[in-house]
Amino acid sequence: MRIAIIEDNESVARGIAWRLQDRGHATDIIHDGAEAEAFLRDDGNDLIILDINLPGVDGVTLLRGLRARGDGRPVLLLTARGETPDRVAGLDAGADDYLVKPFEMDELEARVRALLRRAERPIREEVALGGLLFDLAAREARIGADRLDLTRRETALLEALVAEPGRIIARERLLEQLYGTGADVEESAIEVHVSRLRRKIAPAGLVIRAHRGLGYELREAESRTA
Repeated sequence: MRIAIIEDNESVARGIAWRLQDRGHATDIIHDGAEAEAFLRDDGNDLIILDINLPGVDGVTLLRGLRARGDGRPVLLLTARGETPDRVAGLDAGADDYLVKPFEMDELEARVRALLRRAERPIREEVALGGLLFDLAAREARIGADRLDLTRRETALLEALVAEPGRIIARERLLEQLYGTGADVEESAIEVHVSRLRRKIAPAGLVIRAHRGLGYELREAESRTA
């Protein structure tokens, strides 16, 4: 899953991102409310972690704007304000859950899991392609009864590719899936992960085709054109 972290405290935002990335999620970090307002209009995140106290535009205003335009993605609101009226204001604005700072990362992670389970957007639980079965909930891939030994970034790469088999996915989009928006990495970094994943899924009759200057495409080997 992809999670937006909108938090003006850089150390808190990085800590949340590292924890979620360790659990296999892709993350985007934004520190400014005005920037977040523009970002959230066309991003592809599945869940939003939103601080109330933001420069530019505050979190409650951002949340009201999301709900006003029909955006139903789950939102976990973060704030140092623990008073009941502030919690009520956040929930009334459309928050799905509320966490008061300081908090334990274990609790944040548990709340994220619960929100993702309750998400309204329909998500397929499994994707089958060739001899591969990808469990979207568990983020595991199997060929027959054998579970593939994939790294976190290989799993994120496969998750992006199986979502749109037979279509070319831009290299830049895949880099964001693996490293997050704005990550300072060379475009060639993805080639290592593609090469390793390609070998691991070959027994399932799948190939990853590179399209120079465009991106990568996952398809069944027998459908591969000459």
